[in-house]
Amino acid sequence: MSKTINVVLTGGVGSRLWPLSRKSSPKQYLDLFEGKSLFQQTVLRNRECCSELFIVGNVDNYLLSIKALKALNIQEFTEIREAIPRNTAAAIAFAALQANEEDILVVTPSDHLIEDEEAYLRSIHHAILLAKEDSIVTFGLNPTKPETGYGYIQIKENKVLSFREKPNAETAREFLKDGNFFWNSGMFCFKAKVFLAELEAYEPALFKAVVKAFNKSEQGQLPLEESLLIPSISVDYAVMERTKKLKAVIGEFRWSDMGSFESIYDYLLGKGHPVDQYGNMVIGTTIHTEFLGINESILIFTEDAILILKKDNAQQVKSIYENLEKNKSKLR
Repeated sequence: MSKTINVVLTGGVGSRLWPLSRKSSPKQYLDLFEGKSLFQQTVLRNRECCSELFIVGNVDNYLLSIKALKALNIQEFTEIREAIPRNTAAAIAFAALQANEEDILVVTPSDHLIEDEEAYLRSIHHAILLAKEDSIVTFGLNPTKPETGYGYIQIKENKVLSFREKPNAETAREFLKDGNFFWNSGMFCFKAKVFLAELEAYEPALFKAVVKAFNKSEQGQLPLEESLLIPSISVDYAVMERTKKLKAVIGEFRWSDMGSFESIYDYLLGKGHPVDQYGNMVIGTTIHTEFLGINESILIFTEDAILILKKDNAQQVKSIYENLEKNKSKLR
């Protein structure tokens, strides 16, 4: 009998949320969201529609996942630990190989904030019905602003016409005006065997390398030597942009990947987090702080780093992290 499995992808650092998000504590594990992390909220939300849980992580974060699940008193889950990150196509393929052929996989990133759970579950149940008919399902979300930090999907009558990378501001405004462009949520739903067949058809070398690594895994731990031979390719490019089985579900729920301090600012403001008369916000400290001559700025305080930025420059934080990474700084 087939099962519906939530596959939670836990990779990623959240570089645009530095210094809150680090390699040692990525954004999906930060307890910023009403006492729970985004990872924990993801797991709890999908228990309503999935009977099993697969966690796809890596050697850097798997202990954080176990700790977060223990705090929720969740002990039954399947862990798949990547020896080295090889992008989303491989991560999802490992989960599909772990499942039975007819199992339905609901693939979700672990770092998304989703509000209006009833609408969310309606979208998931719709996708599961399509997946049972051997469709590969992606989710588009109604854009609420010309966001440059998200990828977009062009959808018309539930058919995917194109995938678009993160646009510049002018293109993002054109997407909103067009009305057929939706935010790419990075969520998917399909039968395990259908995904693997499409991956083998379009990326045979990747498929072969993934299977070889998976067959040499021990107690959920994938081998490093074989993993290094896996091409690093996103699932969008490997399968979604090429398969003829693709269907789209347009979600009506409120969604954010919480990938920038602009998103964090808006979320915290909606929860009553204080700002001064000019819209300036302090995160991470109760030290009295004054802002002079600036507005809608954010001060982020941690034990070893302080970041001050204009809200409108939130996307540029990634360059700070990239520079720290380049210099192998202990702050990264």
